[in-house]
Formats: sequence, structure tokens, C-alpha cells
Amino acid sequence: MSKLKPRAHMAVTATFFAAFIFIAVGSTTAAAQSPWGANYFPNLPLTTQDGTTVHFYDDVIKGKIVVIDLIYTSCVDSCPLETARLVQVQKMLGDRMGKDIYFYSITIDPAHDTPKVLKEYKEKYHIGPGWTFLTGKKEDIDRISKKIGLYSEPDPQDRDGHTPSVLLGNEPAGQWMRQSATDNPRFLATMIGNWLNSWTSAKTEAPKSYADAPTLDLSDKGRYIFATHCAACHTIGHGDKIGPDLQGITNRRDREWLARFISTPDKVLAEKDPIATPLFEKYKKVIMPNLRLGNGDLYELLKFLKSQSVATDKDAPAVEKSVTAGRESASR
Repeated sequence: MSKLKPRAHMAVTATFFAAFIFIAVGSTTAAAQSPWGANYFPNLPLTTQDGTTVHFYDDVIKGKIVVIDLIYTSCVDSCPLETARLVQVQKMLGDRMGKDIYFYSITIDPAHDTPKVLKEYKEKYHIGPGWTFLTGKKEDIDRISKKIGLYSEPDPQDRDGHTPSVLLGNEPAGQWMRQSATDNPRFLATMIGNWLNSWTSAKTEAPKSYADAPTLDLSDKGRYIFATHCAACHTIGHGDKIGPDLQGITNRRDREWLARFISTPDKVLAEKDPIATPLFEKYKKVIMPNLRLGNGDLYELLKFLKSQSVATDKDAPAVEKSVTAGRESASR
């Protein structure tokens, strides 16, 4: 596990970005007068996953609609879910990616996350065009992350301190906001595609609200937990995604093992578990995040997975009674 210092949102240097939208009333005149341009953003050099040198203002954000987040590839908490959720958003934006919308992920662990490591990470998540991963000198990355409001001071009490947020911006219009990276992917795609684009074209209609986003079934807590925590990487009955299809999972795995793996996947992998290890290798070593689910949430999630197993796999064998039985099943 990385020994990287943790992070959360820093409000001091990012007062103007703290979860508010600053809508420029008017059109390009207001945008031209925006303080959020070359005089504000540092133009420091960064390196892409392909080894190309770019400059933060001139090459990354100038003249673009951008989505920026901070990650590190060895993270076992929020980063994997954050990246997987943004993959969903990227797919929803379709061919606009790389044309008028650009995603950037900047590592906060540049000592480990070389261009090669970032390129491998990008490939693991099946990331398409229009999304660039960046590394560079730590002091330059810290300065950039402070300016965009995504920096944190180290907190020795928190091993990660990672709050999955993205900075959404329209540099020509001078509009910026911060948003949860694990929000409803349809809403995020709508926000990025419509809200930010409307600033460029100087439209004055009110942006869409959360009421326009698809609703989740809150009456089934287990379904809600799956949708918000698992669906970015897994399906139930629709084939493998970033991770395996979970159809019939409660029939194939011992409940005790499944509960432990969902709760502490990092610990299970560190023990070289004979089920988890080959799955980790098969799915390109994508790190399953430690979601830190409480016992109640874990119970509801397992209950939901079991209900789906019954509904979609009625002829499956009885639930295995031991970890040994689960291992034998995995080998078949």
C-alpha cells in the first residue's frame, strides 16, 4: 500500500471553488473579464501517460471544458470507485470526449505513478479517448491542486483522507464548480454535457436540477448500495465489466468469505487468498476499493445479491457452506 500522505478538500486556497457555481451573466464579455484565466492558473509542466510534456494552463485547460480529479494508482479506498464512476460518465458523453470535453486525472503520488504506471492504470479501466492521466514534480502538482481546490493537508489519523471530488470547468466562460465524483453518473454526464456547454454558448436558461436525474430505488437499501458502490465495476447478469459479473455470486461463494472480501478486500489480497488472488490477476489487477461498509449496509448488500441470485439463477446449487467449498468451486 502506498505511504502517500492523505488528502481531503482544502478550503483556504480554494474559497471560490467550494461547491458553488459562478455563472457569468451575459456572454463572452463576462467570460473575457473572468479572473479564472492565465493570471490565476499556474502554467506548470506535467507529463502525460504517453511521456509527452504539457503545460497546465496552455495545454490542459485553456479554451476547454474540463473535468479534473486527483488520484493515485495504489489507492485502496476511493480512487478505484472514483475512476470507475467517471468511466461510466465518459461512455455517456460519447463522441464529445476529446472534442469539446476533456477529462484529466492528476496523480498525487508522482514518485510511484510514472507515465508507464499511469498508462497501465488507464488500460485497466478500459478508458477511451479524451481522458489524459498526468504526473510531474510533486511541488508542481501540489501547487496546481491548491489552485484548483482539491489539495489537502496531511492527516496522520486517516490512512487515505481521499474525498472523491472532481473539478468541472469551462475555462473560456470562466465557470468552475466542484462535484462528487461518485454521484449518479447520468446526472454527472448531464451536468458536464449541458451545464458547462451552456456557459460556452451563453445560454441563459436555468440548468437542470437533481430532479432530472434518474432516481434510485431507496426502498431497497441493498439495491441502492449496489447502484452507488458496485455498479460502476460490476453487473448482475449482463457480463463482466471492469470486474466480474456477480450473477449467482452468493451461490458460488461462501457467505463468510464474501462478507470479508467485500469489507476488507485489501487485507484479503494481502493474505494471498486462493480465491481473491487469481481474480485479481484475471481482472488486470484492478484494486477493489475498501468501501468501509458498516455491518448493517453489508447485510443489506448481501441480502440484495442473494435475492438477485435466486431471481436469475434458480437452478444454481445450494450456497456453499465453507471457504474450502468456495475454493473448490473457483477451481472448476
